[in-house]
Amino acid sequence: MGTPIALTDKTFEEEVLKAKQPVLVDFWAPWCGPCKTLGPVVEELAGDLAGKMKVCKLNVDENGATATQYGVMSIPTLIVFKGGKAVDRLIGFMPKPKLMEKLSAHLPK
Repeated sequence: MGTPIALTDKTFEEEVLKAKQPVLVDFWAPWCGPCKTLGPVVEELAGDLAGKMKVCKLNVDENGATATQYGVMSIPTLIVFKGGKAVDRLIGFMPKPKLMEKLSAHLPK
């Protein structure tokens, strides 16, 4: 298990947009059932992808500006960022193998 980095509207640019490696951001809220189910999967990914992809979480209730900026309408939404740009978006719960399959395209070879 890893620990995803907790983001805020203030830290988003530094942690995500200026990151040297790809970044996975989990847009979530504490009241969201599917988000709670996805949480442990995201924690596992943080451990599995350490050194290859930064894994972060953004609480949309507390950081609405960033969620709005990226058009997050439903949660959970996972967005992959590379070089400061959103390059992939995964909406809803997905089991870990399916997530790894989708994320593998964005990992360094």
